[in-house]
Amino acid sequence: MVVKHTICVILFIVILYPSSLFRKEEEEMGMVVERGFKLILGSQWMARKKILGEMGYDFTIVTADIDEKAIRRDNPQDLVVALAQAKADEIISKLGGQSQFAQDPLPTLLITADTVIVYKGVIREKPISKEEARQFIKGYSGSHGSVVGSVIVSNLKTGVQRAGWDKAEVYFHEIPAKVIDDLIDDSITFKVAGGLTLEHPLISPFIDTVVRPPISIIINLLPCFLFCFISTILDTCSETL
Repeated sequence: MVVKHTICVILFIVILYPSSLFRKEEEEMGMVVERGFKLILGSQWMARKKILGEMGYDFTIVTADIDEKAIRRDNPQDLVVALAQAKADEIISKLGGQSQFAQDPLPTLLITADTVIVYKGVIREKPISKEEARQFIKGYSGSHGSVVGSVIVSNLKTGVQRAGWDKAEVYFHEIPAKVIDDLIDDSITFKVAGGLTLEHPLISPFIDTVVRPPISIIINLLPCFLFCFISTILDTCSETL
């Protein structure tokens, strides 16, 4: 059963305190690593791979082959969790089912995630054409949109799962037509929700205000975030997280 957790408190703590204050958490993460577990990342997204590597985790990558358009929810929060869950289910099936891991001496943890953009109440996923990508990015120019994302961590040995989602509002300056053209020529635009990667060097100069940290920035805060999920599954944190 998926237990949905609001991660607002975790993010609030991470935002308010500098990274130097997280030495204790880093030491505790080291203890979790020393306990031993296998880690699978169900994503090819470079940011997720980078942050797990920086956390010192060894991991393998197994991606899901799902029809994301076939999974529909009216609520964006429900949608990103449902998509992350579908990715987890497909990867587990691809690996032979949970029973393949039940007798393993070490638990195997699977991380799946999903992100969408909400613009004027409409959920935006990956653009399917240059015309749609242009429409998306022009809409953000001088306007704003919400970034909504989820993470699910599954313990394949026990079947326990933990899920969380969060969202933020991002306000943009006017985005020049040349920048929009260059973004459309970049293939990454078609691999991300809403055609929007806030860390992209072409788009970041035109971000005006971020109301709460967006999911793409939360990736940079994942050491604490994932530690809380992973340690909960390994029973090294309180089940009340």
